Amino acid sequence: MQHLHHQRLQSTTTFHLELTPTTTSPLSIDISESTQMRIKRLITENPVIIFSRSACCMCHVMKRLLSSLGVHPTVIELEEDEIGALEVDGGGEVAPAVFIGGQRVGGLESLVGLHLSGDLVPKLVEVGVLVL
Repeated sequence: MQHLHHQRLQSTTTFHLELTPTTTSPLSIDISESTQMRIKRLITENPVIIFSRSACCMCHVMKRLLSSLGVHPTVIELEEDEIGALEVDGGGEVAPAVFIGGQRVGGLESLVGLHLSGDLVPKLVEVGVLVL
């Protein structure tokens, strides 16, 4: 039987993280930007993006499917009040929702359907996140 030893490391160094609004990062937050505009910007700036709800098992499956193909999407977990902003952008399943190349694919069923039809990999190649 293995014996586990736990040691507590003590540090006198204190770290301070300061977040400042910036537009240099695709995930930047501009406080003057509306939720709907932020979502639209994220969709256009990220080749593959999943909008999810907290602890969403369908999102987990979507990430695993894409990961098995060698693609690691941007995942944005939306608050309940932000989910409504996705409704205006193409209808369909609100969250989780995956966008590839700025186009709404839909939810898990749509993503799996795209994969089973053989159209997912070419679409991922087309947007430059997968190289064959």
